[in-house]
Amino acid sequence: MRAAQILEQQKPLYIGEVPDPTPGPKDVIVRVEACGVCRSDWHAWMGDWDWIGLSPQLPIIPGHELGGVVEAVGKEVKNFRPGDRVTTPFHEGCSHCANCLSGHSNRCDNMAIFGFSYDGAYAEYVKVPNGDFNLIRLPDEVDTLTAAAIGCRYMTGYHGVVRGNVQPGNWLAVHGAGGVGLSSVQVASAVGAMVIAVDVDDAKLAKAKEEGAVAVVNARKENVVEAIKEITKGGAHASIDALGIRDTILNSVLSLRKGGRHVQIGLTTKDEGGMVGLPIDAITAMELEIVGSIGNPHAAYDGLLTMIAQGRLNPSSLVSREVALDDVSGILEDMTNYNTFGFNVITKFR
Repeated sequence: MRAAQILEQQKPLYIGEVPDPTPGPKDVIVRVEACGVCRSDWHAWMGDWDWIGLSPQLPIIPGHELGGVVEAVGKEVKNFRPGDRVTTPFHEGCSHCANCLSGHSNRCDNMAIFGFSYDGAYAEYVKVPNGDFNLIRLPDEVDTLTAAAIGCRYMTGYHGVVRGNVQPGNWLAVHGAGGVGLSSVQVASAVGAMVIAVDVDDAKLAKAKEEGAVAVVNARKENVVEAIKEITKGGAHASIDALGIRDTILNSVLSLRKGGRHVQIGLTTKDEGGMVGLPIDAITAMELEIVGSIGNPHAAYDGLLTMIAQGRLNPSSLVSREVALDDVSGILEDMTNYNTFGFNVITKFR
């Protein structure tokens, strides 16, 4: 099969023929029709996240936002057959730990991630381990391009809005109008929240308004905390940091009203190394809540896919470009300077 591999970090990817994956007894081989190019792939390419055990052993095929069709199944697979249209979360669960059994597969005790733990979907075919548990069947109304769009950033934004306990009429600030941020804007707007998008790029802020933001703040031109408190007349009910940068994390926390909730989605870069100081006295005095949010549990996919199938959510509107496998190295380089826009999705593998 044809695939793209990281052979050396921060160098152009190798693109060429590699061996086809073969299924073990519980595995499923999926023919990939679409795979998103995610900032998490960029972190793998950069060599970040070794402090949380997410620096992959090279060579490796990146890619964890996928939609495709079942090609082959292992002999013990019961729920899927060749021809089924499927997607899968980027976080593959073991199915038997306490978190998987309680519906929290996104925090599986034995979590494995495509493109970090083993080969991902920048390829014509990908092996999905423990397919009966990890695969998600697509409704007829959801195509594989949309499935790739929800594979990581969109479903992560969806879960982040849930974790923020965002209610109709609430003010939600979203810091970073990249893939996760725009997804959060669209989802929160769909449930009736009033969303403020924050970024340094006016084009991305304009896109956020298209996706439902009622106000935007350019962090290069305005004091973010003051602007949000003025717009909301006292602070946001909830705030999402989608970047993992020290400044955006602090702006998110400090822009809350009393009793507000900060949701941390973005993982940090080497500059922060996973450690960021927080205004503890303000958190205490204002009774603020700080919560983490990762991915989206398997059990929550029904609600997400139903909203998409009914047209209440439209992840494909965030797909800015369909690209070829040969384009991926350039996209990763553009991500270094935050020059990408929306979702770039690989749909041409040869």
